[in-house]
Amino acid sequence: MDINRRQVLLAGGAIGTAALLAACSSGSGNTATGSSGKGGKPRKGGTLRIGALGRAGAITRDPHGTQANESDYLILALTFDTLAVPGVNSNTVPRLASWEPSADLKTWRFKVAKDAAFHDGTPVTADDVAWSLRRLRNTPAGAARLPGVKNADSITAEGTDTVAVVSEYANADFPLMTRFATFIMKKDTPDKAVAKAPGTGPFKLDWYRNGNARLVRNDKWYGGTVYLDAIEVTMFETPQAMANALFAGQIDVASNAGPVAARTAESRKDLRVVRRPDDMSMPIVMRTADGPFADPRVREAMRLVVDREAMVKQALSGYGNVANDIMGTGDPDYAKDIPQRKRDLAEAKRLLTEAKFDLSKTYELYTTEDVSGIADSATLFASQAREAGIKIKVVKQESGTFYEKTWLKGDLYTNYWGTNDSVLFFASKTLLSGAGQNESGFDDKEFDATYRKAIGTTDEQARAKALHELQQIEYDRSGYLLWGMADGVDLAAAKVQDLPKLPGYGRVQLENVWLS
Repeated sequence: MDINRRQVLLAGGAIGTAALLAACSSGSGNTATGSSGKGGKPRKGGTLRIGALGRAGAITRDPHGTQANESDYLILALTFDTLAVPGVNSNTVPRLASWEPSADLKTWRFKVAKDAAFHDGTPVTADDVAWSLRRLRNTPAGAARLPGVKNADSITAEGTDTVAVVSEYANADFPLMTRFATFIMKKDTPDKAVAKAPGTGPFKLDWYRNGNARLVRNDKWYGGTVYLDAIEVTMFETPQAMANALFAGQIDVASNAGPVAARTAESRKDLRVVRRPDDMSMPIVMRTADGPFADPRVREAMRLVVDREAMVKQALSGYGNVANDIMGTGDPDYAKDIPQRKRDLAEAKRLLTEAKFDLSKTYELYTTEDVSGIADSATLFASQAREAGIKIKVVKQESGTFYEKTWLKGDLYTNYWGTNDSVLFFASKTLLSGAGQNESGFDDKEFDATYRKAIGTTDEQARAKALHELQQIEYDRSGYLLWGMADGVDLAAAKVQDLPKLPGYGRVQLENVWLS
């Protein structure tokens, strides 16, 4: 699974003219922490013990590799900086670099933040950034990670502190695409040495063992004051095991623990539930290119079968909200005027009959247990579909098998994305024809053309019009059945202050956390 899928696989949305202007200043920007504790004046000191989900068989240490574990991504995000990160007032703010576009929005110049240095004390240069971006572009998923960048030759260093990145098409949102995968390493770092390569982030790696790590404060971090002395990351294979460790006092934070554990934590005065609304998209993916769901009438019927309120109440224990089959619900330009799709079994049956859908067959719905509620959502949907005469068998797969054999290939499967703040993010990653993470094989020329209109202008009216048209197409005929948005649920000991409140993987920005 590619890093962008899972982190982000995180937050998106229209950057817009205001953010383009704001990006002319460098530094950590308006990154977010929430008032998630008792408050007071932050103080230095202490070690934060945090649990994160992961599996031993999916561990990776390469910053540009496939990140299947949240625990690995957390460690990387604390030790290596990306060019940009999610923010509060804008969904994309500068971190390791500020940026400025050319007039035609095809060339973006990134300027390295003042005083940015690697953990070994050497300054970060344009050559380091250009080399890292080229290495990222040359990965198997490089085209998806840096959309529009034809090849590594499109990335060049200009002087000591500026890097030019050329896109094949006008892209007003290009910095948004640099938030989660553009970890910067020293130029010419050998592949065999990346696990111990010095980063630029707020913490330095002290030790790493079998998915667990200890990180210590980088007192010379260019981004501002870091309060914690250290962070200890412990990998857990299930949310329940992680929550149990918190309840026993073995860790201080259970990251993305889910609603079941939250119910228990709510009754304890020594713990706090940190809720991040609309944190995760949890769609059912239907293959549009071929197979039993290629007919748009069948996909519409499937969307009319689902009881969204029941899914949120039962699969998410109420920790979430109903969605409307459009990815990117937190985007400021999300089309709230498109009518909320409701359950309509009679219309679903009519469409299935019209499409001559074979109701004698049993269709397999593949799912995992990677995040809380996802397998339950599959089981509940199968039960609801039976009321329309659709027979569905739920097949649970281990995470590695799912991403190797089912994701991007299957006819019907569940998935999740830890981001929701950009319609265009999902369009570029998962819906454009030829996109590297096109989960449903969606190939719609009108959608592609409308995307180019939206992303190729900073004119607010033209952009808003194109974005609305884009969402209408997605609502009408994409391969997504997005029934709900799950809240992010972190559990924390009472002493933990200022945990991030941003949705998605904005929660890995722990540099402002402190202990009372």
